[in-house]
Amino acid sequence: MSPTTIQYDSAGGVRITAYRWDPNGPARGIVQLTHGMGEHVLRYDALAGVLNEAGLVVYGQDHRGHGATAGSPERHGVLGENGWVELVRDIGRLTDVVRTDQPLLPLALIGHSMGSFAVQQYLLDHSTRVDAAVLSGTAAIDLLAPGLNLEEPIDLSAFNAPFAPARTDFDWLSRDEAQVDLYVADPDCGFGLDTPSGKSMFAEASRPADPAAAAAVRSDLPVYVVVGDADPLGGGMALVDPVVARYREAGLTDVTLRAYPGGRHEIFNETNRDEVFADLLTWLRRVLSL
Repeated sequence: MSPTTIQYDSAGGVRITAYRWDPNGPARGIVQLTHGMGEHVLRYDALAGVLNEAGLVVYGQDHRGHGATAGSPERHGVLGENGWVELVRDIGRLTDVVRTDQPLLPLALIGHSMGSFAVQQYLLDHSTRVDAAVLSGTAAIDLLAPGLNLEEPIDLSAFNAPFAPARTDFDWLSRDEAQVDLYVADPDCGFGLDTPSGKSMFAEASRPADPAAAAAVRSDLPVYVVVGDADPLGGGMALVDPVVARYREAGLTDVTLRAYPGGRHEIFNETNRDEVFADLLTWLRRVLSL
């Protein structure tokens, strides 16, 4: 089923485009998607379909500087003034829309890659607004920063180095060549953030590394970290394990790490995605009491 388009206002005159995927029958829960850098939320249509079949209504927005919210290629990767801070706040603005539509259902927030950085930051101040959180293709952003030149726009193809000689500049995303080719052919994919936006993201999204800040996340929030162990963003798990450790050290009592052998960055588009979907659904059914 095609999603319903939603629009809502953000700061600075930005109008956010979002989408809702509805199950065939009554909804039993909600999943809110927060996509990654250089892509858009309609790429999650297959995941939304699986979640719909499980009775979950799915919402997701195109971030500022991305997809339909950007509106044109010239705006790709440009978050604008105070853009990263407002991108994180846009998660809550969509939750406001969701709660108007669905005030009583349990809500799981899924963030992928850059979206997972935004979710990590969002949870520091708003963990009581969600019932569960999923971090996909994630990392500890403060440990990622030293390996990047933040004086230049972020170049996503740089993560392809471990797979040289490569078929495309984005083999690092998935072992599924068809999925990589769809990404490469998509005019709304493949870009990074401009320099001011990248600097802001790395400065603000490093807050979860502060134990005092992390301690503000409610201890009973279930968190599911799902990655491929060959994802270069995770540095061979060296940048993933600290995410899990920090939550546990902050007192969270239900933190699950699922790392798939050989999986690359887009675990929801991987060759074993049926297994990934099934495991995610098993976890969601438990933590949302579906």
